[in-house]
Amino acid sequence: MVDVVVVYKIDRLSRSLMDFSKLVDVFDANDVTFVSVTQSFSTTTSMGRLTLNILLSFAQFEREVIGERIRDKFAASRRKGMWMGGNVPFGYRVENRKLLIQDEEAAIVRSIFERFLQIGSATILARTLNAEGLRRKNGKSFDKGLLYKLLSNRVYIGEAVHKGTSYPGEHQPLISQDLWDNVRSIIAEPPRKRAGHCRRQTPALLRGLIFAPSGCAMTPAHTRKKGRLYRYYVTTSVQKLGPESCSVRRLPAGEIEAAVIDQVRVLLRSPEMIVKTWATAREDGDEINETEVRDALVQFDALWEELFPAEQARIIQLLVERIDVDVGGITIRLRTEGIASVIAELWERPNLG
Repeated sequence: MVDVVVVYKIDRLSRSLMDFSKLVDVFDANDVTFVSVTQSFSTTTSMGRLTLNILLSFAQFEREVIGERIRDKFAASRRKGMWMGGNVPFGYRVENRKLLIQDEEAAIVRSIFERFLQIGSATILARTLNAEGLRRKNGKSFDKGLLYKLLSNRVYIGEAVHKGTSYPGEHQPLISQDLWDNVRSIIAEPPRKRAGHCRRQTPALLRGLIFAPSGCAMTPAHTRKKGRLYRYYVTTSVQKLGPESCSVRRLPAGEIEAAVIDQVRVLLRSPEMIVKTWATAREDGDEINETEVRDALVQFDALWEELFPAEQARIIQLLVERIDVDVGGITIRLRTEGIASVIAELWERPNLG
């Protein structure tokens, strides 16, 4: 049971006139006496209640004035580009109330902007970053929403934002204005248009590597029927001399690419290839043992589906020297030195080191 509520001043209980009025009603309903040590008045008389309301009005006025001064000071500091607290942006650290670049995180931020510019998909990019073992400040994985928020944060071009208005910041930018503008132009596109653009920009996985039985190269081509895109690899002699010039005229791109990837995976896991790759790495001075080579190749096999198309194409170009196609099947010649290079990349990833 509470009989008396004692405060030093009435504004120590509340500086809101409305809130205090409700509290007094609760006190009255429960026969609780309210006492202010430094202010003598009685709430049982009309004059006492008037005094109380006047004091509370001044207390509320004082609170609002203080709030306005704080907001004005905050806005003025932001206009000067000063850091005023809050969640520290990924890529920075705070020291003496200033934003300073955190090198390791800054490298990830730059990579995110550059990779998004290349592939135009936050979903694929988030999946790739997580597969590489990269994490946020709090240790959680990246997701599409977080990446869009990061790609929209003007702090990375050296600006301080207050209520939608940007000002030059005191901190150093992480990326250039040109890179920012290019990324923003992609984000400004409608999602469907951007998805179509990503598909059109998807590199041909086997460009420059695949050859027909005649020895002629096979080049990427495509047709569109009823709004659907169909990709092929066509023998160059067929394009110039007609379909009779080659027994293999054209191949569906998706099928031949999948077949090549499956064979590459099998070849990479073979004991012979593991030993050759280890020997090549040792010749190049890399301190890596046979077990580490095997583990890295297994990791590559698991990681492949998480890579975005441009990175898949780059790795295939490193791994494969030549692909010969015949009516009876395909023959793949791998680059041992290319495999060693890919192993070195995989070994440097955070989830392998």
